[in-house]
Amino acid sequence: MKFEQAFEHFMHSQIIAETNRRRRERLEKGLGHGEKEFLRTIWYPVVGHLDHLYPEWEVSDFANGYRYLDLAYMPGEAKGVIEIQGYASHARDIEVWRFKDLCIRHCHLALDGWMVMPIAYPSIIETPKQCQQLILSFIGKFISLDVPEKLSCLESEALRFARRLLRPFTPSELSAHLRVSNRHARTLLHNLVDKQLLVVAGGQARARTYKLHY
Repeated sequence: MKFEQAFEHFMHSQIIAETNRRRRERLEKGLGHGEKEFLRTIWYPVVGHLDHLYPEWEVSDFANGYRYLDLAYMPGEAKGVIEIQGYASHARDIEVWRFKDLCIRHCHLALDGWMVMPIAYPSIIETPKQCQQLILSFIGKFISLDVPEKLSCLESEALRFARRLLRPFTPSELSAHLRVSNRHARTLLHNLVDKQLLVVAGGQARARTYKLHY
């Protein structure tokens, strides 16, 4: 699915499912340019979907007020947040009170169990590959080391290998890691793709690289 289609469906689903009036109104106004550009150029190309993301997520602060997270990432019981830092509002000339408030905001989130990933908007534009690698590592923090019980020992280790690596890898790399033949490694990879635990990352007629299915 192309990004624009996925994004439109994503936002529509978020709006119709929201019962909190305050958050619903914020969603109806649409996301800011920075947040949408992050999803379009960083998140979607490497993850392939927008599952477990919640824009404008409302949290209570320690002063009985409300704050809104740019993008909450909540697979299962995990609590991650991605904050897009615009240069205009977070540059070196930021007002002292805004700087202090930003620090307090991050402190409150950390104390409440959130893992905060600040992404500078200029980095999204200038170094997208670096941002993509950071996001894969961020997601990796929330992926359990447990594996499905029905996997064989080698399949389990192949999946753990993919989780540790957090980038596309070749059958030869897996072969060297497991100390099995290249052909056996390919069989393991095909099995994990069939079980929707891995996906083909590169190659047309013949798969050349594989990565985690997020």
